[in-house]
Amino acid sequence: MLWAGAGAAAGGLGLAGAHAAPAHAEARHATTPADAATAAGETTPYLVGRGVADATGEVAEVGMMGYGRVDQQAEGLHTRLRARAFVVAEAAEPDSRVALVVVDSPMIFESVHQAVLRRLAERYGDLYTLANVMLTATHTHAGPGGYSHHLLYNLTTLGFHKKTFDAVTDGIVEAVVRAHEDLAPSRLTLTHGELKDSSVNRSREAFERNPAEVKRHFPDAIDPQTTLLRVEREGRAVGAVNWFATHGTSMSGDNRLISSDNKGYAALHWEREVEHGDYLEDYTGDGTPGFVAAFAQTNAGDMSPNLSLTPPTTPEDFAHTRASGLRQYGAAAQQLDQRGTEVEGGVDARLVYIDLSDVTVEPEFTGDGKTHKTAKPAIGASMAAGSLEDGPAFPGFTEGENPLWDTISDSIVYNASPELREAQAPKGIFVPIGELNHIYPWVQEQVPVQLLRVGRLHLIGVPGEVTIAAGLRLRRTVAEIVGAELRDVLVAGYANAYFHYLTTPEEYDAQQYEGGSTLFGRWQLPALQQTAARLARAVRDGEELPAGPVAPDIADKALALQPPVVLDAPPLGRKFGDVLTEPRTAYRPGERVTAVFAGAHPGNDTHRGGTYLRVERQDGGSGGGGGDGTWRTVADDGDWATTFRWAREGVAASKVTVSWDIPEGTEPGTYRISYHGDAKPLVGTVRAISGTTRAFTVG
Repeated sequence: MLWAGAGAAAGGLGLAGAHAAPAHAEARHATTPADAATAAGETTPYLVGRGVADATGEVAEVGMMGYGRVDQQAEGLHTRLRARAFVVAEAAEPDSRVALVVVDSPMIFESVHQAVLRRLAERYGDLYTLANVMLTATHTHAGPGGYSHHLLYNLTTLGFHKKTFDAVTDGIVEAVVRAHEDLAPSRLTLTHGELKDSSVNRSREAFERNPAEVKRHFPDAIDPQTTLLRVEREGRAVGAVNWFATHGTSMSGDNRLISSDNKGYAALHWEREVEHGDYLEDYTGDGTPGFVAAFAQTNAGDMSPNLSLTPPTTPEDFAHTRASGLRQYGAAAQQLDQRGTEVEGGVDARLVYIDLSDVTVEPEFTGDGKTHKTAKPAIGASMAAGSLEDGPAFPGFTEGENPLWDTISDSIVYNASPELREAQAPKGIFVPIGELNHIYPWVQEQVPVQLLRVGRLHLIGVPGEVTIAAGLRLRRTVAEIVGAELRDVLVAGYANAYFHYLTTPEEYDAQQYEGGSTLFGRWQLPALQQTAARLARAVRDGEELPAGPVAPDIADKALALQPPVVLDAPPLGRKFGDVLTEPRTAYRPGERVTAVFAGAHPGNDTHRGGTYLRVERQDGGSGGGGGDGTWRTVADDGDWATTFRWAREGVAASKVTVSWDIPEGTEPGTYRISYHGDAKPLVGTVRAISGTTRAFTVG
């Protein structure tokens, strides 16, 4: 995240288990080599379920989350954001299970974490708990914001946005429910590969401060490991989760369309364009998906997809996003055909909360043989600068030294508090955000740390952005305790909550953007290592752990300042749904079709699980047309080839522009574009509106 802005009841969250309680369509991609045993009738070790649901939220007049720019207000939609869930249960003991959710979202906030767990508990009792449910975000920087209960993250959105919060939580819960209902005998296979052309270290100066053995492990200053967990049924791959470290910053800070960025496109490409799935039918509660592909984050804190180390511009960023997504898909799909290692063994999970503002870290983890403490969170001046390689923030701030703030901290702040100096120096403190927390909840201090195990695979759930060197230390800590291969232990970043960045102490001293964003000071990583070790020992030894200082529920403190939609009215002399600009009569593949409608504000209804637009082809008739056939949807607002743009006209009127980039290989025939919106009268309820263009041919 490129930010530059300055506990629920135990029963409701399923805290009784901080220790996890002990018919489908075939994918068309590949027959897996590990499934001869399944075809021969041998039992499968797991029950696995897959689920996908829409989690998009608002697409107009809402601040976008990630770059921390007040001016980045959404003006439409490019690709919908989806939640993908996988439930894995032991076949011999189905109540022993874990749920992994990967959401096309900027980050997971504690607000969402609490709401999802509460709703799962209402539906399933103690089957899905605080410990065995892991919620992770892909960290797109082109999603809507306003769904946190902490103030810092809602500064660019005029406060809390309930519609977006509901869309995110509804989507996650729905994905888990669908995965639960999809449980079926399955095999899991784990493969590893390398991908070296989809990330670059954007904080090389900080990385070079790490010990030689870390730099030897990452000779190119990137983490190239790409890991794939594939789900197999009856000799077919029906799902996959890929982990690879790169930021969701292919779409630029100048973009104004909601987008799932590179990881979301990788999943969209695999599910929709390769496997030909239909999100409006195959992935709903009534359909069964042929293939579910999630592209999850790991330790991506200093990994950028912008290989030139230059922030992208728009609209060129669309091509950058697609290229990065295709590279990640290509690496994952190549692993799908490898034999890999069949996953065996139990599933297990632990989660604890720690008060990261007050952790005593033992010498075993500090690296200097001394005991140290973390401190109240503080924003460094270098955080205000933003990451210059992905998206700079406030002018007047730089990564590294900021003489004014460094001097104020050294001569005043740290002299007044030697304890703060010991924990936070050499950070030039820009905002003592921990002190503001005494007045109003700005950032989270009680944070969840999780360890989830599926056989040989171990996922360390960290609620933030972990650099590759910090991730390596966490992975080594856990691998050594549980006796796993290092490559089978991964950091699951952006998990369950958000506390900004996590750097090594050596990287922290450089006070680049990532170090300035490591809120709890120089000893934050050792504190997390200490916690991860505790979780690993509990998993290894079968011990339960107390939940710890669970984050409070602060939903009642959320501020909502965004004015609601008051009135929708069509342009003078028009009615809702009128086509203001018709398409041409004929096009060829590779060309763009554009239509403009008299529309309404998209915020009246997020159309979660639906669409604002359809591209339809006429079936029947001579040459595929003729006017006597039915219309079949070939694209909607979740497809890469379409865009939905909204603009206000005057006080209450709206113009909606729909475009369709005709893909190469599109079947010749007669087509049309339809718009589906919702208008709010001054008095009364919101009503559905629609419009349809004249027919045009693609030849």
